[in-house]
Amino acid sequence: MGIQLRPGKLPNSLLKQMLAGLRPADPRVLVGPGVGEDAAHISFGGSTLIAKADPVTFATDLIGWYAVNVNANDVAASGGTPRWFLATVLLPEGEDSDAAAAIFDQLREAADALGVELIGGHTEVTLGLPRPIVCGAMLGEAPTSKALSTSGAKKGDSLVLTRGIAIEGTSILAREMPERLRENGVEQDVIDRAADYLFVPGISVVAAARVAAGSEGVTAMHDPTEGGLATALWEFAEACGRGIEVDGSAVPVLPETEIICRALGIDPWGLIASGSLLITVRPEAESMLVQRLSAAGLGPALIGRVTNAEGVTLRDGSGCAPLRTFERDEIARVFESISA
Repeated sequence: MGIQLRPGKLPNSLLKQMLAGLRPADPRVLVGPGVGEDAAHISFGGSTLIAKADPVTFATDLIGWYAVNVNANDVAASGGTPRWFLATVLLPEGEDSDAAAAIFDQLREAADALGVELIGGHTEVTLGLPRPIVCGAMLGEAPTSKALSTSGAKKGDSLVLTRGIAIEGTSILAREMPERLRENGVEQDVIDRAADYLFVPGISVVAAARVAAGSEGVTAMHDPTEGGLATALWEFAEACGRGIEVDGSAVPVLPETEIICRALGIDPWGLIASGSLLITVRPEAESMLVQRLSAAGLGPALIGRVTNAEGVTLRDGSGCAPLRTFERDEIARVFESISA
């Protein structure tokens, strides 16, 4: 009998086991399915098609905006330019037609903001859903020489993080449960600022990925999403087959994130984190990358390095130890506690 699965991503150990037998037979598939890989890469000569599929299941407010941006992020983190988007919109029974129209408006607005074309998908009212779900598929392209995979990180690379962690999770919590936050002592102005994290600093990493992809010495990028920064670091280590050492004091946690996480008793390192981008870069090119990201207002922080060890090590004032792993995203734990 198998293990009982809980809401959220499948555990990486289980996912790795299930993906073990998948070996693309088509030689044009340059990057196929794998733990930590942000998107598939398919060769078309001098150009690479980059394909990504991702649903939005936690958020209900502005779900269409989330869907476009989180899928675009993974294409951009692969060194590509997001071009075409397909959306499967699943609506619960009794959903108001105005609410459905609002999702389409969000999809269009987000796509227009990124220069992406909406090219198709599917819509239906689905039995058994408690809330709308949008499953997105983003297609993009990159010159083959510029496409990046998470496996490209090399021993000795510097590890850079943009902006700060748990931007998306902070925004979702502020938008989905403001009353609970107020009950837990969070001031309304903090909730308002956190809700606006969706746009400022924003959950898109397309601009940061564009700067990084155009910089010398960048070897890989990874987009932290469900499971937060901690899960993204473990995925990065798994994909590149090397170790990562992280300086805990160097990881930026935004003020509203810190307040909200403390109020709910959750760890920001395990909270869904779209809006940040992990970048590995050769040490000699590190300062130039940081300078370019800073000039673009993308708040880079040097948080660690790639090693020849295994796993992810956290270095803090008490020494070094393996970084905590999260069986599931902290936001899933919060939502589950509400429905219990």
